[in-house]
Amino acid sequence: MATAPSSRRMPVALYALTAGAFGIGTTEFVIMGLLMQVATDLKVTIAAAGLLISGYALGVFAGAPLLTAATSRLPRKAVLVALMVVFTLGNLACALAPNYTVLMIARVLTSLAHGTFFGVGAVVATGLVSEDRKASAISIMFTGLTVATLLGVPAGAWLGLHYGWRATFWAVAAIGVIATVVIATLVPSDTRREAPVAFREELKAIARPQVLLGLLMTVLGFGGMFTVYTYIQPLLTQVTGFADAAVSPILLVFGVGMIIGNLLGGRFADRRLSGALLGTLAALAAVMGAMTFALQSPWLMVAFVGLLGAAAFATVSPLQLWVLQKADGAQSLASSLNIGAFNLGNALGAWLGGVVISQGLGLAALPWVAALVPTTAFVVALWALELERRRQRLVLVGDAAGT
Repeated sequence: MATAPSSRRMPVALYALTAGAFGIGTTEFVIMGLLMQVATDLKVTIAAAGLLISGYALGVFAGAPLLTAATSRLPRKAVLVALMVVFTLGNLACALAPNYTVLMIARVLTSLAHGTFFGVGAVVATGLVSEDRKASAISIMFTGLTVATLLGVPAGAWLGLHYGWRATFWAVAAIGVIATVVIATLVPSDTRREAPVAFREELKAIARPQVLLGLLMTVLGFGGMFTVYTYIQPLLTQVTGFADAAVSPILLVFGVGMIIGNLLGGRFADRRLSGALLGTLAALAAVMGAMTFALQSPWLMVAFVGLLGAAAFATVSPLQLWVLQKADGAQSLASSLNIGAFNLGNALGAWLGGVVISQGLGLAALPWVAALVPTTAFVVALWALELERRRQRLVLVGDAAGT
C-alpha cells in the first residue's frame, strides 16, 4: 500500500482521480440545464426529459454495488481505467442518440460507472496517503464533483444553449478521454495488495450495524439537502423575490460553498471522525432550519445558499470515511454503496419536497421540513457511536479476560 510522502503535499495520483470525478459529476448534473433543448429536439415532454435525471440516479444506486462486486477481484487501477472507458463511450452514445429511448439507455449505462468509480476511487485515494490524511484524500477526490457543479455544469449548459445539447455530451466525452489517460498514467499499479475477499464475506461486512447506520446517515443527510436544493429556483424567485437572471450567479455561491465545505469536512474528519460526523450533520440541520428566517431577505438568502453548500458537502468525507472504516474487508463495496446512498438521498429529497409543496404547506416550508431529515441523521449517528463504544468495551473486557 502506498504511503504518503514526507512532505504535506498530496500525491499527484489523487488529482488524477479528481479529474475523473469532475467528468462524472458534470455528466450527472449537466442534463438539468439541457432539459428544454432535449425535450424539443427529441419531441418529448419536459417531465419525460426530467426522467433522464431520475434514471441516472437510480442507475447509480442499483448498479454501483453490482458492478463493484463483479470487479472486486480485479486490480483497482484497471477497474478505474475501464470505468472511465465506459463513461466515455456512454457519453458518446448520448451525443449520437437518435431518440429518447436510446438516450435513456445510454444515460443508465453511463451511470453504472459513476458509483463504482467513486467507491473504488475513494479506497484508492485513502491507500495513497498516511492514516492521518485519509479523509483529506477523499475530500480532494470529491473536489472534482464540487468543481463540476460549480464550473462544469454551467459550461455544459452554455454549450448546449449555443451549439445544441449534443455538443455538451461530445465535450464531456472529451473530458472522459483526458481523465482516462491521466488515471492510466499517474495512478500507481500497486494500489491493491490485499487478497481478494469472498463476496459472502463482503456481505457480512456490509451487514454490520455501524455500516448500515452509516449508509442510513448518508441517505438522510443528503435527503434533507435535496429537499431544499431541488426547489432552490422557485424558492429564490417566488419566495425571496429574485429575478430569474439572478439564479445562476447565486448557484455559483452554492458551488463555492460546496468546495469550501468539502475540504473543511476532510480536515475535521482527519482530526476526529466522530466529532466531524456529529458536527457536520448538526450544522447541516441548523443551516436549513435557520434558512426559514432568511427567506424574505435577499442578502441573507444568498449567504444561506452558500452555507447550505458548505454544510452539505462538509458531511461527505466524514460519512464516506465512517463507512470505509466500519466495513473492513469490504471497503470497495461499502464505498460504492455509500455513493448509491447519496443518490438515493437525492431522489428521496426531491420526492419529499414535492410532497411538502403538493400538500399545501408551500415553498416557504421546505427549509424547516428539510432540517428534520439531517436531524434524524444526527440521532442515527449518536446511535452508531454508542454501538461502537459498546463494541470497544466488549473488546476491552475480552482482552482483560484473556479471550
